[in-house]
Amino acid sequence: MTAPEALPTTRLGRTDMYVTRAGFGAWAIGGADWAFGWGPQDDVEAVEAIRAAVRAGVNWIDTAAVYGLGHSEELVGRALADLPAAERPYVFTKCGLAWDVNDPSRRPARVGAPDSIRAEADASLRRLRVERIDLYQLHWPPEDGASVADAVGTLHELRAAGKIRAVGVSNLSVSQLEEAATVGGADVLQPPFSLVNRQAAADLLPYCALRDIGVIVYSPMQSGLLSGRWTPERTASLPAGDWRREAAEFNPPALDRNLALVEALRPVAARHDTTVAAVAVAWTLSFDGVTAAIVGARRPDQIDAWLPAAGGVTLTAVDLDEIAAAIERFGAGAGPARQSPALPGSALV
Repeated sequence: MTAPEALPTTRLGRTDMYVTRAGFGAWAIGGADWAFGWGPQDDVEAVEAIRAAVRAGVNWIDTAAVYGLGHSEELVGRALADLPAAERPYVFTKCGLAWDVNDPSRRPARVGAPDSIRAEADASLRRLRVERIDLYQLHWPPEDGASVADAVGTLHELRAAGKIRAVGVSNLSVSQLEEAATVGGADVLQPPFSLVNRQAAADLLPYCALRDIGVIVYSPMQSGLLSGRWTPERTASLPAGDWRREAAEFNPPALDRNLALVEALRPVAARHDTTVAAVAVAWTLSFDGVTAAIVGARRPDQIDAWLPAAGGVTLTAVDLDEIAAAIERFGAGAGPARQSPALPGSALV
């Protein structure tokens, strides 16, 4: 991999952190043997993928306690353990999903009880081998009787205690963000956003842009579907432990529409001398309100496909119009094909 001289960074909402426009996503390296696993993997390759991203200039990693039921955080901790402090990337993780140790395949429970979140934070600090988590995020709205305000208020307590640097939330609606605002609010929102899953553009992105809430979108390549390498045969060959095998977007009829959209991205990629994967990520970054995108990898070579989106691939108005027309023509996914009128964005430095 050829590292760029420097990747541009942008301020993450109201925080004091400046992040590269793509970060390393560590969901997939959680591996198999849990409810939302990605099948078997080589942990040595996963660790090297993290290190390769950091060497290439990516300055943040996003993981979660539930990914691999602690395994992803452990691999992140292992990958970064020997790095000098000045070379360490920011580490973001999440709380609020409790798993059943006796049945790892069971869907994790969504919890927001303060005592649970405090215990989860301590466990994540140990697995990550850090003294402070740079961004700690409520993973999903609670379903255990606790409110969003209960959970977010606890995150602010953890920040006051020095255990976390910034408060984040994931998968919240606008109304839930309003509830979070009553107890100090969120510095950062993490919603799903891709060419296939576009709903965030309708309300969440404008809301956050107007309130200076940082937004780091997840699954900008729709978990590999928009990589330019996906085929129907690949879906069929996925191991039983890979959640994508049964996912609607990876199977007909949605798969046919999605792959037709991917083909429409190839001329755009050719114009920019880049990859389809980079175009898919750059499309999410073109929206006002999007600070950065979380992009996964399980092997070092997979980073080459999306790194150009972090390093300067910028889609033109012609590109965006062409992509929007393809979305509408093939009927892929759901949500706005174009963004709302321009809103204040963050400046690159």
